[in-house]
Amino acid sequence: MNITDKTDYTLVTSDEKTFSDFIESFENEYINLTGKNLIIVISEDFNASNKNILLFLKYAEEHQNNGMSFVVVSKDVTIDDFPETFNIVPTLVEAEDVIEMENIQRDLGF
Repeated sequence: MNITDKTDYTLVTSDEKTFSDFIESFENEYINLTGKNLIIVISEDFNASNKNILLFLKYAEEHQNNGMSFVVVSKDVTIDDFPETFNIVPTLVEAEDVIEMENIQRDLGF
């Protein structure tokens, strides 16, 4: 797993061979990622199912409850198949936009 700190968020990408290895690495590292806005990029090589991506939902909810953003980047999903509060976008640029919008909302007290 690759972790890169950016100005407004931390980018998490995979160097694992399988989705199950990636989620295991993420779960082991998550304690060190709390308190940061996160963007998780799901490798297209994983061909991840909705069920797999939903494994991130509990982390997303925890992050949002702590006033931080959590965005998953995955091209091959139908966003409508996921809860409205779960941020899933097809590109990194859109993920950065979500972080920026949520930062503005928090600053305004929403």
